[in-house]
Amino acid sequence: MKPSSYKFTKNSSAALQDVQLQKALGNVGSGFIDKRKRAVDALPEFEALRIKARQIKDHTLDHLDLYLEQFEQQVIRSGGQVHWARTPAEARQIIVDLCQQAKAKIVTKGKSMVGEEIDLNTALEQAGMEAVETDLGEYIIQLAHESPSHIIAPAIHKTRAQIAELFHEHHAQYGLDAPLDSVSSIVDEARRVLRDKYIRADVGITGANFLIAETGSTVIVTNEGNGDLTASLPKTHIVLASLEKVVPTLEDATVLLRVLARSATGQEITAYTTFFTGPRRQQDLDGPSAFHVVLLDNGRSEMLGNEYRDMLRCIRCGACLNHCPVYQAVGGHAYGWVYPGPMGSVLTPLMLGLKESAELPNASSLCGRCEEVCPMSIPLPQMLRAHRNHEFTEKITPARQRLAMKLWSLMATRPFFYRIASRIMIRTLKAWARGKGTMSRVPLAGAWTGSKDLPAPQGKTFFESWKIKRNHQGKDTR
Repeated sequence: MKPSSYKFTKNSSAALQDVQLQKALGNVGSGFIDKRKRAVDALPEFEALRIKARQIKDHTLDHLDLYLEQFEQQVIRSGGQVHWARTPAEARQIIVDLCQQAKAKIVTKGKSMVGEEIDLNTALEQAGMEAVETDLGEYIIQLAHESPSHIIAPAIHKTRAQIAELFHEHHAQYGLDAPLDSVSSIVDEARRVLRDKYIRADVGITGANFLIAETGSTVIVTNEGNGDLTASLPKTHIVLASLEKVVPTLEDATVLLRVLARSATGQEITAYTTFFTGPRRQQDLDGPSAFHVVLLDNGRSEMLGNEYRDMLRCIRCGACLNHCPVYQAVGGHAYGWVYPGPMGSVLTPLMLGLKESAELPNASSLCGRCEEVCPMSIPLPQMLRAHRNHEFTEKITPARQRLAMKLWSLMATRPFFYRIASRIMIRTLKAWARGKGTMSRVPLAGAWTGSKDLPAPQGKTFFESWKIKRNHQGKDTR
């Protein structure tokens, strides 16, 4: 998908005023968060698995070249082919060429964030092919000509009524015009439309949650079974994945699967966890006759050697999004590109440039909840701060903000002056409040008071209050 906008402030303001979006976002707290908590609490060894999962990924990243080479050798041994792409443009061209070689007219697609990252659908359509998303959420947003707003629930921003209206508009051509008043009726109608696409598809494209070096297998996890149909019915199966998805062994993959499902959807394991190893063999009853794996770099090799290396441990579970108070308030589209939430605020500047997405590292309160729930213990707040530091040193941050930070640094590193300044500010704000308990307007702080009142200072700084309390406790001791 193409970037829609990097103006997070503008996008988030619009999101806060979108009544339907705010209604839909209510499902995040009551759904993903509660389910994850129950699943984690029910597994006493979850923290041990979390530590093991991190060790597996760190070991793999330390030897990434060796495991990628082993994976390629095993894919070739099983009858498949591996294609290497440095950039999104190279990946798009490789896939378009493979589809044209297969004389594809219809291409079915399983859910793939890397596919969104390289804007694959546009490339296929420009080459004269019909690209059909088969994941229900992806299918919905494809009909709406929108981008995903969540990495595991692409259409979470849509209400049931909006989806029913969308289906009514697009499915009339198939003779389907019955009212859709339940989730089951919506799902059933999507199945009826997509069934014919599965049967007629010439090429199926899926992503991969993991690539297994030991066997040359690719792994996908779904709850709909659409990935299996996409991979097994067409004559050609293309897997699109990024380099860091490789893991050494089948055993390693099982560890990661146990933390992935619980962190993502609160399940012990997803309904469908499927391993694909090469094309159909002579004794197989079904499967593709051609099997291709396209491995995308797109800046990941550079990340491997810099301060953002830990981001390559990400298994795309979405837990950081679900628990982020900012994401919960504005949804995914406010972030402007494929990857939303805390993980997107780290990844987007790395892939598209910090200057173009400078607002995203600041779209966080740095509360640390994202790191706390991340099954791979990725220090997201630390990396967001690193982006902010680069913004400052590279003078991407507006001059007024840089001046404010310099003044703050000047005061914060000089305790004597800090205490004098804070004392003056506290007394000034107390006088400004005119005896009221709150302030509805504060000079130079309109963004804070535009939607809420601020508590008025009581007249003493923290240090003054602490000193009084300490002296009082000292007297009590004597």
